Amino acid sequence: MPNTMPQNLRTPGPTPIPVDINEAMSDPMINHRGPEFGELIAKTTQQLKQVFMTKNDLYILTASGTGSLEAAIVNTLSPGDRVIAATAGAFGDRFVDMVEAYGADVKRMDFEWGSPMDPNEIRKVLMAEPEIKAVLVTHNETSTGVTHPVEEIAQVVKGEFDKLLLVDAVSSLGCIPLPVDAWDCDMVGTASQKGFMIPPGLSFISVSERAWEAQQTAKMPRFYFDLSMAKEYLATGQTPFTPNLSAMYGLSKALDVLLEEGMENVFGRHSAIAQFTRDHMKELGLELLVTDEKYASNTVTAVKIPDGVDNKALVGKMRTEHNVVLAGGQGRMSNDIFRIGHLGAVAKSDITDVVDALKIVLPQVGFKS
Repeated sequence: MPNTMPQNLRTPGPTPIPVDINEAMSDPMINHRGPEFGELIAKTTQQLKQVFMTKNDLYILTASGTGSLEAAIVNTLSPGDRVIAATAGAFGDRFVDMVEAYGADVKRMDFEWGSPMDPNEIRKVLMAEPEIKAVLVTHNETSTGVTHPVEEIAQVVKGEFDKLLLVDAVSSLGCIPLPVDAWDCDMVGTASQKGFMIPPGLSFISVSERAWEAQQTAKMPRFYFDLSMAKEYLATGQTPFTPNLSAMYGLSKALDVLLEEGMENVFGRHSAIAQFTRDHMKELGLELLVTDEKYASNTVTAVKIPDGVDNKALVGKMRTEHNVVLAGGQGRMSNDIFRIGHLGAVAKSDITDVVDALKIVLPQVGFKS
């Protein structure tokens, strides 16, 4: 049986759902082809544009965050298009795998896990290969706790070479500044279960004019993620396919909450709690994966497993004995780190509880400070 006690859920997604948002999701069903839904999707779309800091078109998809990234690829590219796919973690790898699956000619750029992508290295490839059509990057790499310098990358990709820029912002948007228009990002995708404080099941994507131009000639197969259909239906206050109505109710409430707090205040809160987390991990004698705090994520902190510590025992005891749910490592770092999510509905007291539990559990699993 699942634990019915409220958990201190410190995974980097799904994140805890506040009570008022949870209550909003219990509202009765409505006709998703009727006027009430038209009002709901118009409101949430305009509010999402404020969070994205964009005047570009924006669409709500019933899908996980991966769906928004797939939509970005299939609506702008054709099989055989030469693209750069930069990666420095498990989710960057997923973006690479996705664009390869659709037949793009991929120049994979691997950067060290735990370190930022280097815009100058991307510049070198773009200079050497003028036929490149698009660059794919991950803004915030959940698997390593690194926020990559997308603003600087965009200055290279857009400002110097005028290529398409497709951005995975699943674990950053709404928590870490990503001004879509100011940075001139063409396609930016994110998801509901991170900073938006609602369950998995919705993803959001912004589309620039330049991306729409590419969409006219893109030949990758698409149906469910054909954004031309989303555009046509949104004009009538609908979605092409059945939307996740309960999640839409939660989204509407969550956007009210975020915009009432003010996005600068939301960013500041995440920054302060992230610093609080990092400082306390170091005070415990633990080592962070990201050594340059300029690139340390404000949504998730990756902590190295000390020598002699059983990672599975650590995560397991935190959950079963202290009701604190941490995330293990992913991919090649499965046995090297644990991660603390601090995004969405999070307060310093949540992190204090993590620290207090770690003080008890770490010595029990072999940690010698």
